[in-house]
Order: sequence, then structure tokens, then C-alpha cells
Amino acid sequence: MRYPPSILDEIRARLPVSQVVGRHVRLKRQGREYAGLSPFKHEKTPSFFVNDEKGFYHCFASGEHGDIFKFLMQVEGLTFPEAVERLAEEASVPLPKPTPQAEAREEESVRLRKLMEAACAFFRNALQGGAGAEARAYLDRRGLTDVEVERFRLGYAPSGRFALKEHLAAKGFSQADMIASGMLIAGDDIPISYDRFRHRLIFPICDLRGGVIAFGGRALDSDQQPKYLNSPETPLFHKGSVLFNAASARRAAHDRGAVIVAEGYMDVIALTRAGFANSVAPLGTALTPDQLQLLWRMAPEPIMCFDGDSAGMKAAYRSVETALPLLQPGRSLAFAFLPDGLDPDDLLRQQGPQAVAHALSETRPLVDVLWAKELATGTWETPERRAQLETRLFELAATVPHKTVRHYYEQEIRRRLREHFRPNFSNSAARPDMRGKMAQQAGGFIGPKRTAFSYDRQNLQASLSRKHLKQVDDVTLLKLLGKHDWAIDKFYEDISIAQSCLPSS
Repeated sequence: MRYPPSILDEIRARLPVSQVVGRHVRLKRQGREYAGLSPFKHEKTPSFFVNDEKGFYHCFASGEHGDIFKFLMQVEGLTFPEAVERLAEEASVPLPKPTPQAEAREEESVRLRKLMEAACAFFRNALQGGAGAEARAYLDRRGLTDVEVERFRLGYAPSGRFALKEHLAAKGFSQADMIASGMLIAGDDIPISYDRFRHRLIFPICDLRGGVIAFGGRALDSDQQPKYLNSPETPLFHKGSVLFNAASARRAAHDRGAVIVAEGYMDVIALTRAGFANSVAPLGTALTPDQLQLLWRMAPEPIMCFDGDSAGMKAAYRSVETALPLLQPGRSLAFAFLPDGLDPDDLLRQQGPQAVAHALSETRPLVDVLWAKELATGTWETPERRAQLETRLFELAATVPHKTVRHYYEQEIRRRLREHFRPNFSNSAARPDMRGKMAQQAGGFIGPKRTAFSYDRQNLQASLSRKHLKQVDDVTLLKLLGKHDWAIDKFYEDISIAQSCLPSS
């Protein structure tokens, strides 16, 4: 069977070469690559190298070179279809059935990719022409140089309704393909199809191979709506599965062990210009599960870089809700909030790259943002409201699928609830300083020697019940509280009722 190149590329994108090879060869990280002993020839010094970024392995001892499919064919004796089927299953990539329809879809994909590249070239030429003067002036105001324009293949969509349509037709592309690619707006109620992007600055959107699959367009007139317009869903483009600049950012993310997630095209371009080449952005929507999985292939804890205003916090909260059901050991999110409600582009222009670097160095873990999110939803003065908060937090923790990760989230939630709502003895005039009083009268039982006593939580709680407190001698009670000083807060009321148990001196 002939497998479509797009399917093979998707499998390669989802499975790092080191993951497949690592099941047969013990690999050790060396800079950007992994090294190990050749599986093809006996040797004592490693001459076998794997490069995840480039997607291949190379053996200097034997001269063997290839991708994940060829590796399985060589080391396990599989046929090409067998290797594809095994790796597709591992990568959760459905393989098309060998039908005429599947072949037709692949042929369409090839045509549409050629069309999108032709459209990109048209927009880039238009930016440099007379009609692109306003777009170039906008780029100048934003501080973009020819280097960034070339690097991101920026363009301009002329204001005419048929400029692109006529250009593509002259290149031999059919109107049906122009509509399927999303470049034209058409419908039963539209007599003549016309260009989707008009008088807009154009940002090409690429797949992981760097091929253009869609476009984003920014309005150049203040009254033009919407401000940002993306291509619709097409056979090539599924918005929730793509990140802007992912193809270019992968290598920098791999080298640095980190990937930065900004909110928009201009933020990514500004960050890249300032030296943060490991920057990507969703396409005008909240982070999706597919985008998060793509980010985790770049780095274990992507840094969500948001404005420090209410909109930025809301975006962070949505990311938390998306991430919780997907968390795994070593895979999470970190959050960087920029000062004064500035976006990365503003902060870079006002304070320079060092200000962004500082913000990125002070990230907050996901559990911090989860806690802040739920705490901000109300006030918690009453027992009933506190119970509501606790219930909500544990419901969210329950969505974490991995048992161990879920356990630590539940443990952290308990700790934060206890710390947040624990009585403040030092500031309460109505409550004596029980801790100080007992420490003074413990006679050495609270302090370094307290480890000599062993009481589990169940026995301690029974000992501190109202029924038993008055039956416990002073020294035993002090030993209990010395070993478990958290109980002074948790069982304060019961201890207060039984103050007669404590020496009066």
C-alpha cells in the first residue's frame, strides 16, 4: 500500500526518533543529539547518533542512515507497511484504507499545498509593491525590520475583491480548489466568489514541516472587522491542532528545553526578534488539548506568557482547565505574568529583553494558578462557603488522570486549605497563645526530643477528643502536641475546652 506523505509526516512528528531507537539502543544526550553504540556493528566507542530535530539517525560505523520507519525495518526485519502500521498505532495516527477516495484526498492535499504556496508568494510580492505601502508603514511603527518580514514570510492582501482569485486562476488553479483552501468566500447565496483576505497584513501559518497551510490577516483600518481573521477549517488546516511558528520554534525549544506560549502573532515575532526564538502562539483561541500535546513534544513545562491584566488571567485560567485532564508525571504548565498589563511586544519596546527574561524566570506552577483561580471566585468567611471551595478544588483534582499526580494535587490542596484557613493565634485577642504556653511547660518534650514519641494521626485525634482530653495527663498531652504541632490549630476548640488539663503555672 502507498501511504500518503502527510500520514508519514504526522507519525514522524508525533514520535521522536530517540523514543523509537531508545527501545533498542541505550542513548545518552550529547548537546543537540543522542549517542549510543551501533545496533548494526559491534563497537566499544559510540558512533551511532540520533537527532530528534532533524528526524533521523546516523551510524558512522556502518554508514546506515534513516528515519524511524527504516530503523524498525533494519533492526526488527519488518516490511515498510508493517513498520508504518506499528508506529501509527503507537502514535495514535489512524491509517487510511486503500480506497479511491483516500487517494483522491491525497491528490487534493498536494494541489492545495501548491496553491497555498502560490498565495503566500502573491501576498509577499504585494507587500513590497505600491499597494503595500500602508502595511509597510504599520510594520515600521511596530519596529519590524526586513529580517523579520523575510523570516516570517509576511505579506499584504490587496483591497480588491478578486486580486488573489485572478492571480491563482492565471497560475492554473481551479476555483474549486481556491474555495477548498479557504482563500475564497463562496456559497449558494454568493453569486461570484471573492477573496477572503482584503487590505490586511498577512501572516502565513505553517505545519510542522514549514509548509503554508493557512493565513492570518490583521486589519489595517481601524473600523475593519474583525481585527484578526484566520483561514477557515480546510482539508489542510485544523485550527485547534496548529501553533503559529511551531516549525521554526521546535529547534530552539529543543536546544533550550523550554517553549514560550504567547497570545498573538506580533508577540511571537517580537519575542523571536529579541532572542526568544522558542516562542509560539495559539491561533486566536484558548489553548486546545491537541496544541498542548504538541507543546509537550517541544518541552515538558511550556511557559504560558500572558498579559498581567484580567484578560491575561482569564486566558491562564482557561489553560489550567484544559491541562488538568492531561497532566502526567513531569508534564505540566508554568505561567509567566507580565507587569502592568503589558503584552510581550510592549514590554520589549519599553524595557528591553532583560525585562522579559526576568518575567520568564519568575514563573508560577500550575497549582498556584489553579488555587488563585478558585480563590478569586468568591469570599469564604462561612463554613458552608469553605466547604464549597474545598469541594470544587477536589473535583478539579479528580480530573487529573494519573494516580500519582492526582495524589500530590490532593495533598497540596489540603495543605493550602489548612494554611489559608488556620486560626491566627498571634493576632487573636480572644485566644491565648497556646503554642507558647505549651512549649514553655513541655519540659523538653516540644523540641529536638519530640521525635522520641510516635503517635499516628488516628490515635492523636482520639486523644484530643472532648471525651478523652480530661483523662489525658499533662505530660502525655504535651508529648502529643509536641510531636504533632499542626494539631494545635486543627483541634484548638477541643484543646481550649480541656485547658484544665494543662498545668496552671
